[in-house]
Amino acid sequence: MDKGARKRGRKPKNAADAEANPSSNTAAAEDVAASLNAAADTSTADRRGSKRRRKAGKEKADDVAIVVSPERRASRHSNHNGDCDIVETVADGTPRWESVGKVLPSMDTVVKVFCTHTEPNFSLPWQRKRQYSSSSSGFIIGGRRVLTNAHSVEHHTQVKVKKRGSDTKYLATVLAIGTECDIAMLTVNDDEFWEGIAPLEFGDLPALQDAVTVVGYPIGGDTISVTSGVVSRIEILSYVHGSTELLGLQIDAAINSGNSGGPAFNDKGECVGIAFQSLKHEDAENIGYVIPTPVIMHFIQDYEKNSEYTGFPILGVEWQKMENPDLRMSMGMGNEHKGVRIKRIEPTAPESNVLNPSDVILSFDGVNVANDGTVPFRHGERIGFSYLVSQKYTGDKALVKILRKSKIHEYNIKLATHKRLIPAHIGGKPPSYYIIAGFVFTAVSVPYLRSEYGKDYDFDAPVKLLDKHLHAMAQSVDEQLVVVSQVLVADINIGYEEIVNTQVLAFNNKPVRNLKSLADMVENCNQEFLKFELEYDQIVVLRTKMAKEATRDILLTHCIPSAISNDLT
Repeated sequence: MDKGARKRGRKPKNAADAEANPSSNTAAAEDVAASLNAAADTSTADRRGSKRRRKAGKEKADDVAIVVSPERRASRHSNHNGDCDIVETVADGTPRWESVGKVLPSMDTVVKVFCTHTEPNFSLPWQRKRQYSSSSSGFIIGGRRVLTNAHSVEHHTQVKVKKRGSDTKYLATVLAIGTECDIAMLTVNDDEFWEGIAPLEFGDLPALQDAVTVVGYPIGGDTISVTSGVVSRIEILSYVHGSTELLGLQIDAAINSGNSGGPAFNDKGECVGIAFQSLKHEDAENIGYVIPTPVIMHFIQDYEKNSEYTGFPILGVEWQKMENPDLRMSMGMGNEHKGVRIKRIEPTAPESNVLNPSDVILSFDGVNVANDGTVPFRHGERIGFSYLVSQKYTGDKALVKILRKSKIHEYNIKLATHKRLIPAHIGGKPPSYYIIAGFVFTAVSVPYLRSEYGKDYDFDAPVKLLDKHLHAMAQSVDEQLVVVSQVLVADINIGYEEIVNTQVLAFNNKPVRNLKSLADMVENCNQEFLKFELEYDQIVVLRTKMAKEATRDILLTHCIPSAISNDLT
């Protein structure tokens, strides 16, 4: 552009005139500020005005920026967030930030959760690990309660919460922890915490492509963070923390460490879910998961009905798809029949008395089951029929229609929680153990396997333990898988030092049902020898009197307070 060419807008003042007449320069600054407030094209005027101010001289241009900068910020925020107030300024031009409006009033219900954890030590079950701290998110609901994730307060020794914009941390009490659904409920006894806070309202289950906004306190800063996206999938998901499968939302908003427990809002400011996990994979980006409102409401209502969390019931069967026409024909199914074949039934499930293997489940509570195991969900959507079961509560009854030998039968089945041979969690309790002659016996659980073999335990653990974890079923409610976790070396157990994580099958020719039964049999044994039958055809034989005497010395050597955990006494 030629030097003589003039840009559109106000005629720039000559630099010499500006230096000669500083008062006129100040007046020009006020005119610039006034024009910025009045002009519709705010950002363009700001850019051009800043260039004119730089030409007018550095010292006076700084004075102009002090006046204009807050107004520019307020104008920009007002355009993008229609409910945001203009920032007021005082006489010296500094902004009154306390007058800034809120983007979403419901954000005030989001709190930061601070937890001190003391995890159990599965390798040394008579003690706990070193404590550590974590922070996560939560939000306030009705009844003076706060919701967050279960893994955010797992093995807690102290929990504190802090409101948005506050500098005070309040002690919180954990009311209930739902490990399967990864939700925990807290409360605060201090009345000051609840002042000026309206509880969050829940919205309906969103549809595909509905906008969602995740609010929380992720890593990277101490203030609240907002990320937005859309619902990209609704299906039965695997909940990592509880090792269960429940309804979940997949979104494309970023969910990072610290976001856990934070609410997901719809465009009406209603809560439609709780952020709880994300997919970390080299071929996937920005895939986060949200616990939807049906699961949240089930948790809340379960707590309100029973004054504690009782869990999500299951049907207690393993089933097979019936998509092959020859398979359907062999089972006596006509063209009008659709359903799934029962492969196995858990012996501890109530329906084990009425259902049989090779029965075909045609419907559950009046909803027809398809050959692939799905049921109608919403318009154009189908979902696994386990969703219908998860909507029930422990102890509820359901009408199941089955096809058996070409005849249709109906049964009212009482639903119960899942009893696994290797449980997915230990409910926040310390692990059980029993020690005799340096042999440390304990019950196997998923946290135990994770502690022994790391997060890839499902690949690195012994094959026989994994087979029982994935396929074995408990034959009774109190059945446990008992192992020798380690041998504390002493003279009494020479030659047995290398036995690690090996299942105990029998003691003195009697089968071992659980850890308590093993401890009782050993303590009450009057025979000359203690004989343990282990997996892989191994046996351990110890003289009874010497083994019990050696146990006291071994406990003193390793500073172990007791040979048996408190829950077994």
